[in-house]
Amino acid sequence: MAEQQRLVISTRGRGSIEITDEIAALVRQAKVEAGIAHIFVRHTSCGLAITENADASVRRDLEMLMQRWAPDADPAYRHDMEGDDDMAAHGRSLLTGVSLTVPFANGRLLLGTWQGIYLFEHRTQGHQREIVVTLLG
Repeated sequence: MAEQQRLVISTRGRGSIEITDEIAALVRQAKVEAGIAHIFVRHTSCGLAITENADASVRRDLEMLMQRWAPDADPAYRHDMEGDDDMAAHGRSLLTGVSLTVPFANGRLLLGTWQGIYLFEHRTQGHQREIVVTLLG
């Protein structure tokens, strides 16, 4: 059995947004008892990650690492059609990934105590991001 829903998340520019509650709500409403939630973002300049949800400094530090690994306006980039953050956003998307798989049972995500699901916006401007959640059980 499978169910599929779409979420639209508005971002305010570069940074992370916790979406655990939105995904958990879909799992609670599902007719599927147990299985996996496949979470996929339909864009190439943002990403998804499971990371620490108790201390916001973790996400700030992750952003600092991404700035080091994929800096804006690197003169070596050829792709800059949408601005200085264009290629860096695509590179950061590869670092975070565009999909996650999380097990669930009895209407609950089976995340660890300190785990949260995050949408990472890699562009400096805000965007509407569409996420497809498929529940398989």
